Parts: sequence; structure tokens; C-alpha cells
Amino acid sequence: MAEQDATPLPPPPSLPPRLADPVPVVLVGTALWWLGALGVLLFGRDFGVLGWTCLSGGVLGIIGYGIFAWQRSAARRGSRTAQQGLD
Repeated sequence: MAEQDATPLPPPPSLPPRLADPVPVVLVGTALWWLGALGVLLFGRDFGVLGWTCLSGGVLGIIGYGIFAWQRSAARRGSRTAQQGLD
């Protein structure tokens, strides 16, 4: 069909703030990694690959949340090098 006849679609509506906030997802995901590591410690025969994977996921979740919180605070105070749209 002719592409010139197509009208542009309106932009999609923005997400509600409750769904756009990544903090609950990051915190729940990190907590699940730590619970998995605890479960491997309590119910597993050896720590092994599964235990180290859960431990790594928990540590990386904490580091990732720290970086996210650092960037969010820099954006709130108006730092020029901070990411935008993290409010």
C-alpha cells in the first residue's frame, strides 16, 4: 500500500509511577537471590555452583542498587553528569 497515506500513530501513554519505579523489582530480585543462597546452605549437600550463583546474584543486586541510588541522588541534586529521568 502507499506509505504516504499512513497517518502517524499517537505516542503511547506513559506508565503510572507505581509501575515505572524499578526499586521494588530490584529489591525483591535481590532478596530472592539471598533466599536462594540461604536455601542452598540449608538444604543443599554442598555449596557448589548453585550456591555461588545465588551468592553472586545477591552481591550484584546490592551493588546494582547502590549504583542506581547514587545516580538517582545525583540527578535529584542536578549534577551535569547524572542520568536523566530517574526521579
